[in-house]
Amino acid sequence: MMHAAPSRRSFLKTAAGVAAATPFIRRMEKADAATRKFDPDFGTATEAVRALRAGAISSRELVTHTFSRIRKYNPKVNAFITLAEEQAIARANEADEALAAGRAWGTLHGLPIVIKDAFETAGIRTTSGSKTLENYIPQGDAVAVGRLKAAGAIIIGKTNMPEFAGDVQSYNAIAGTTNNPWDARRTPGGSTGGGAAALAAGLGFLELGSDIGGSIRTPCSFCGVYGLKPTLNVVPTRGHIPPPPGTARAIVDLNVTGPMARSAQDLSLELEVIGGPAPGDDRAYRWRLPAPRATRLKEYRIGFVLDDPFCPVTPEVKEVLGGAIDSLRRQGAQLEEGWPKDVAPQETFDVYIRLLSAFFAPQAVPSNIQLLRESVDKPWGYYARKWLEGTDALHKDWLGWSGLRLKARNAWEYYFSAHDAFLLPTDFVPAIPHDHELSFFERSLSTSQGSRSYGDVLRWICFATLTGNPAVVAPAGLTKQGLPVGLQIMGPYLEDATAISVAGLLADAVGGFRPPPGFGA
Repeated sequence: MMHAAPSRRSFLKTAAGVAAATPFIRRMEKADAATRKFDPDFGTATEAVRALRAGAISSRELVTHTFSRIRKYNPKVNAFITLAEEQAIARANEADEALAAGRAWGTLHGLPIVIKDAFETAGIRTTSGSKTLENYIPQGDAVAVGRLKAAGAIIIGKTNMPEFAGDVQSYNAIAGTTNNPWDARRTPGGSTGGGAAALAAGLGFLELGSDIGGSIRTPCSFCGVYGLKPTLNVVPTRGHIPPPPGTARAIVDLNVTGPMARSAQDLSLELEVIGGPAPGDDRAYRWRLPAPRATRLKEYRIGFVLDDPFCPVTPEVKEVLGGAIDSLRRQGAQLEEGWPKDVAPQETFDVYIRLLSAFFAPQAVPSNIQLLRESVDKPWGYYARKWLEGTDALHKDWLGWSGLRLKARNAWEYYFSAHDAFLLPTDFVPAIPHDHELSFFERSLSTSQGSRSYGDVLRWICFATLTGNPAVVAPAGLTKQGLPVGLQIMGPYLEDATAISVAGLLADAVGGFRPPPGFGA
């Protein structure tokens, strides 16, 4: 059978397509060996964008591959509330066409990423884990989401979380429970638990998270990935739920928005995109990420505390963290053990828990408050009393506690005039078993040293949150039971890149991210 000769129009269209694709083909030919070996399962975001730019893989191929992994592995972890496959593939096609024509959208061009379901995303359901928002589809994006999209990132899904980010486990009545990829009987942490599980399982390349009670840091420690609680106010929180949708300007007191990834370098990659003043504020000032204070481990002056009666860590956690310290010492790091002068751990936590309670007081459920009032003499009575103090506080009380907050910030500022980073645990335990019974503070945790209050998971994260300092969590190793443990790296105020740099150097010493068993690596 003979085929009709092509028309002039179709010939020109084909020729134009070949011409547009030529730069793409040339980039692939020039891709270096490392880029050609890019791992689409567990490669870093930095490696992925390099491979996309070089033409070693197309955005459509990478997005399609990621959704194939989601179909295969997500049933094990249940990391998502909503997937956006149709929109993502359409956007990936546009990304490939733009790149073929020589138009790059930004530093994240064509990269598939995931977003915590607390952030509003235009045209994609955003629930914050609550049935009251089960069908809510925002018209606009949270500021940080909009910046990621403007940089060329492609949103493939919204990750699971506890209702209104109110727990250190990730479960809700819409999507159910997210499991830890390292042990499905345990939580990935919360509230950005779905994001940490997705990253660990190779179901996306970056996550946008939020943190006020360790909600970035705890999941990263439990799942063996990287996360940054940025310096307070470096990344806009506008468009985060809570507060309720439509709130023009959220109160930024302790809460932050930050990046999560599979490498320290990726934290910088994402932070450079999402950082800077919110729209409107940028009329008056700009933000620039200060360079890290050093580039080699032996040039850094690092303090550390791995255990303290303030919140004793379990032996398995201490063993992993101690091994990381030993590795850093062998690499030539200048290490000094002990708390900074004038840093009082229990006082810090007392102030933090009151301010945290005061922050959430406007949304407090009366029945929960009554439960606290009835519990001041119970084993977890300390938490009931401190939480009530914050809930019942007057403005003058808040001002007094904020004065103590600034005093703590000053103590750390003085310390960081002679030191560059401070290492401490993220949590006193590795990933904890699922437990959705009782209320937050009523729960307890069984450890090899006996029962501990559930609220103790907030203790080691309080220093950076109260002061507003940046803190990175980086994988430090695995317990003998095969569970990840994250080391928390606190850095100088506004010098997030220094903490990220130390995290990257730690990876050189202890090995960095490793995929959990059973996820294709």
